[in-house]
Amino acid sequence: MIEQQQFSISTRGRGTYDITREVQKIAQQSGIQTGLCHVFTHHTSASLILCENADPTVRGDLERFMARIAPDGDPLFQHADEGPDDMPAHIRSILTNMDLTVPVTSGRCALGTWQGIYLWEHRAHGHSRRVTVTIQGE
Repeated sequence: MIEQQQFSISTRGRGTYDITREVQKIAQQSGIQTGLCHVFTHHTSASLILCENADPTVRGDLERFMARIAPDGDPLFQHADEGPDDMPAHIRSILTNMDLTVPVTSGRCALGTWQGIYLWEHRAHGHSRRVTVTIQGE
């Protein structure tokens, strides 16, 4: 059995946005008890992460770390069609991935105690981001 749904999230700019509830709701509504939940974002400047959900400083530290790896306006980058954050956003997305898969157990995403699913916006300005969730199993 396969269930697939999409939802959109409006971001306010760079940062992490908790989408755990939306993904869990889709998993529960699917009726699938055991299987896999695949989450995919349809963008090249946003990504998905499974991350610590109890202490927001973890996500802040990740943001600062990425700023060191792929700083806005770095003269190394030729691609800047949409501004100085354009190429850094692509690099950040590639490093963190546009999809993730988690197990479904007893009709829910089997996340660890301190795990949450986040969309990570890598652009400086807000965007509307589309996410597809596919639940597959029995």
